[in-house]
Amino acid sequence: MSVQSAAADVDVDLRQLFASLARNWLRILAVSLVVTGLAFALTWLATPHYRAETRLLIETRESVYTRPDGTNDNDKPILDEEGVTSQVEVISSTDILKQVAQKLDLSRLPEFDETADMPALSRLLVVAGLKSDPNEIPPEERVLTKMREKLNVYRVEKSRVIVIEFSSEDPKLAAEIPNAIADAYISVQGKANVESNSAATDWLAPEIADLSKRVKDAEAKVASYRAQSDLLIGGNNSVLATQQLSELSSELSRVRANRASAAATADSVRRALQNGGSLDAVPEVLSSELIQRLRERQVELKTNIADLSTSLLDNHPRIRALRSQLADLDRQIRNEAEKIMTGLMTQAQTAQARENQLVADVNTLKAASARAGDQQVELDALQREATAQRQLLESYLTRFREASSRKDSNYLPVDARVFSRAVAPSEPYFPKILPIAGAAFVGSLLLMAIVTLLQELFSGRAMRPAPGARFERIEQVAMPVAHERSDHEPPDHQPAHREPPNEEPADIEDPRDRTAQAQAEPQAAAAAPVTVPATGPATGDDVEPARRSLGEVEIDKAVEKLITSGAARAIFVSPEGDEAAASAVLVAREVSDAGLRVLLLDLTASGAASRPTLDSRLFPGITDLLASEAQFSDVIHADLYSDCHVIPVGNADPVRAMRAADRLPIIMQSLTTAYDLVVVECGPTDAQGISRLVGEGTEVFLSLLEPNDEVAQAAVELIEAGYPDLTLVTPVGYQTPGTPLPGRRSAA
Repeated sequence: MSVQSAAADVDVDLRQLFASLARNWLRILAVSLVVTGLAFALTWLATPHYRAETRLLIETRESVYTRPDGTNDNDKPILDEEGVTSQVEVISSTDILKQVAQKLDLSRLPEFDETADMPALSRLLVVAGLKSDPNEIPPEERVLTKMREKLNVYRVEKSRVIVIEFSSEDPKLAAEIPNAIADAYISVQGKANVESNSAATDWLAPEIADLSKRVKDAEAKVASYRAQSDLLIGGNNSVLATQQLSELSSELSRVRANRASAAATADSVRRALQNGGSLDAVPEVLSSELIQRLRERQVELKTNIADLSTSLLDNHPRIRALRSQLADLDRQIRNEAEKIMTGLMTQAQTAQARENQLVADVNTLKAASARAGDQQVELDALQREATAQRQLLESYLTRFREASSRKDSNYLPVDARVFSRAVAPSEPYFPKILPIAGAAFVGSLLLMAIVTLLQELFSGRAMRPAPGARFERIEQVAMPVAHERSDHEPPDHQPAHREPPNEEPADIEDPRDRTAQAQAEPQAAAAAPVTVPATGPATGDDVEPARRSLGEVEIDKAVEKLITSGAARAIFVSPEGDEAAASAVLVAREVSDAGLRVLLLDLTASGAASRPTLDSRLFPGITDLLASEAQFSDVIHADLYSDCHVIPVGNADPVRAMRAADRLPIIMQSLTTAYDLVVVECGPTDAQGISRLVGEGTEVFLSLLEPNDEVAQAAVELIEAGYPDLTLVTPVGYQTPGTPLPGRRSAA
């Protein structure tokens, strides 16, 4: 019987196990009370420790009245998480702790310097060399070490609050030290601000003097260059030449417009006079006062002629005199128009002359303006330099005045304030007598209960036989045997009837009935049915007829071949069905008995290879693994009669499992990595069916019971499909311990 089988034959009797607690309750309670008493005594005699804390808030302390000019609330620095953490390190720095230690004279207290009142036992240990002499360490370092052990400075999460926590044997001292540390921190920060302000004023003073000299030199360069380049500044802060050029350009535009207007008007009057057209369309003609009066006289004469024409004939002397006066008025109007035309032409010629003069002046000013532009660029550069120096000087002067005023008034606020000062605690935080004693009682009670349970478990008194346990080794496995046939029966003829073996596991007997079972087994073996010839009387010289052979080997030879070749996989094909699957089981057990790690994988539809090795058909197996319903650790089980491991068929839906048949090569690779040999029983399959299982170091076997034509045909097909090293193996006649194998049944 294997170790796994033996371990499965016993179970823990929980009633017996927990009954040990009732039997040993007095011992458990006594030990718990002793431990509780010791804890109570130790806490009662322990020196009480008190703890107090001071809280600081990191914030900007500058007010609106003292804030420097040009700054606002948005300009004030806001410390981030790293900045507040840095202030925590500053508070716990050595310099601040030294100041506090000196201020409170902590070196005189034995709590901080054990040399102040060293017990006699400690002195003896120092003299004996069993303890280091504290006098070898400087007193200041001893005090700082004790302070760091009792001090805890931390930042409150998601805030700018810093907590200074200190513990001491003296409640008054527990409150004084964190308050003193906070005051020392604020004082150190104030001194740092004073030093920073003093350093700023010391640096600004020589810088201001140097800047004043540079500003004076820059402004002198500007004035000198302006005088040398004769750059006169006109209106709008522009160079005089540029301003004159602008004005002449405007005048030139105006003269050109006047000339063009006069020439156009004269031309229109000339065309009107030459073509005999009306002069009323010319505005300049109509604007003449003389022409207007002549036109009025002309209208008056036309009116008189019209009035006289109603009573006089055309040749009447008066009408003729009026018409003569009308013609004379027309000549006068035309003469006046010609004079206007002449004046316009003269005006156009004058404008042309003025235009020519202005063009010459503009060209001259263009050249002067170009030279002035180049000089202005240089002048602007000098002015920018002087302006920049002046602005920098003014900013330095402003900062210097502010720093000097703060230094004189000694006003430099620190960006921190104490908003909660420590007070002397009234109760110690250590030791808490009742909680410690209660915890000691509960802990010792649980510990003693666990120790008692383990003692009961390891002693074996809490063990009982498991239901259906098998305590004795099965000496014989009923193996399939060849049937006897008569002389008249053909060699390949199968018997008409075979005794169906029991497919269910045998009933498990109680250990008290093992003697009766051992006596009954030989009788059952003797009473086993023996197949006899169907015809012909038996003779006295009955001889077992010769058995047909296809060159098969026995189990021992197959095992020897697997071990000597170092095969990693053994694929068994059983054309005759379930009963022939015995070969894979026997080979797996024999190789496992030889000391190798072996796994038997059952790929038959009925579980013919795994049922003889396990005590239940409900174990998860390969179908559960393919259907992703179980893991490797869930489907691997121990053989009841050897150290071999078994993966049964499983309980998952075969159709769903076969959809994931492509995972078989991966599963086989994983199994061959973990085991020395993987034995696979495939049932009556063909070469295509085992193609996913074949890999490096594979041996293919064909298991047979009767060497008939069906088996021979299956062997030929496997050889032709690419397995020339096929080995035929038979379990017939092999004797091994185990359970009876299942009966013959078709395997898919």
